[in-house]
Amino acid sequence: MGELVLTTYDWVPEFPRGYVRDLRARWALEEAGLPYRMASTPFDNRPADMLAHQPFNQVPWLTDSGVNYFESGAIVLHIASKSDRLLPADPKARADAVSWLFAAVNSMEPAIMPWFILSLSPEKDSGAMSIFAGHLQQRLDRLEAVVASRDWLAGSFSAADIMTADALRLADRLGGLSAHPGCKAYVDRATARPAFRKAHADQMAHFAAADGLRAG
Repeated sequence: MGELVLTTYDWVPEFPRGYVRDLRARWALEEAGLPYRMASTPFDNRPADMLAHQPFNQVPWLTDSGVNYFESGAIVLHIASKSDRLLPADPKARADAVSWLFAAVNSMEPAIMPWFILSLSPEKDSGAMSIFAGHLQQRLDRLEAVVASRDWLAGSFSAADIMTADALRLADRLGGLSAHPGCKAYVDRATARPAFRKAHADQMAHFAAADGLRAG
């Protein structure tokens, strides 16, 4: 097996810590039990060659034996393909896992992100906010009906749950799951897993250590 190297920022401000999307890849790697090492790229003064790895000039990216993957969904799917712990062998369950993984990035996140950003802005009481909030609640209503009746999206815990639960964590951060107890309980189940706790702690420690370097 080739070397897996996951790249994140060398430092970020406090607010995004615990939510930078290398967390999803770290979580998947921990769940899969795959050996990997971390690398970092500057948050400030981002180097020109960063675009060769990530064309949108952001993190994370993963290299596997020199082959580059970017976008967290693609990275998590690749990691899952290397371990039967994150993609079920049964064809139907596997199809469910892959479909829900893409639903996380195509249906849930596009509803969560505008609502989250507007919630932090001076325009949070605008008419636009009611539109975004209504769209998010509609998406959560659909998901609530699913996760209220099962522990995990594809039967057993899978890559789909990593992507979906991490997307929902952002909504939960600003109280967006308050009317959806099934979604809230689902996030709580997922984030109680040892692999998530380790991935989260490792990311927080990585950025905290960089504080000292910047202060020195």
